[in-house]
Amino acid sequence: MKTSPVAVALALLAALVLGTAFASPAFAHDRLKSSDPAKGAKVESLEEVKLTFTASVRFPNVVVRSGDENHQDGKPVLDGAVVTQKVKEDLPPGDYVIAYRVVSSDGHPIEGEIPFTLLGSASPSESASPSATAAESPAVAESPVTAETSAENAPAAALSPAAAVGDEEPGSSQGVPGWMWIVVGGVTGIGIGMFLSVRNKKRP
Repeated sequence: MKTSPVAVALALLAALVLGTAFASPAFAHDRLKSSDPAKGAKVESLEEVKLTFTASVRFPNVVVRSGDENHQDGKPVLDGAVVTQKVKEDLPPGDYVIAYRVVSSDGHPIEGEIPFTLLGSASPSESASPSATAAESPAVAESPVTAETSAENAPAAALSPAAAVGDEEPGSSQGVPGWMWIVVGGVTGIGIGMFLSVRNKKRP
């Protein structure tokens, strides 16, 4: 029985298709599907990082670092194909890297690094400091004027006690001494007495 060349070609094609269909699951390893933050992203704040894989993974290990310093807080949390890792609070702005390693569902390790940038935001105290400096500057500028005003008023204040003392001196031409009034009163009294005694003697 002769076999047609066309039949042989069809049989080989069918075997190739079936072989590829059965071999694809064996060679298709799990991989990272997405991340938050994404690769090269710039974020203003960061509380956690999240990694999503194409299938369930095991034994997750996640490190968030900048330079030689690590910033992850606690152990990663695994939920099927999603791995979540908390980070420390109040991270300074700068460049960071998420380094991860997990074991895929077929037993193969999956690892990689995801760089991103933390921008951060200015604190209220820093934003308020320029206005506070501007508000204080007029007071500093006015201090020389106050010093000059005090210096101008100092001579008048220094002379006022001397003028007061001069007004109260007994020998001043602006008033009569008290002892002079006593002498004048005594002489007047003696004169009145002599006048009355002479007048009485002249009466019959």
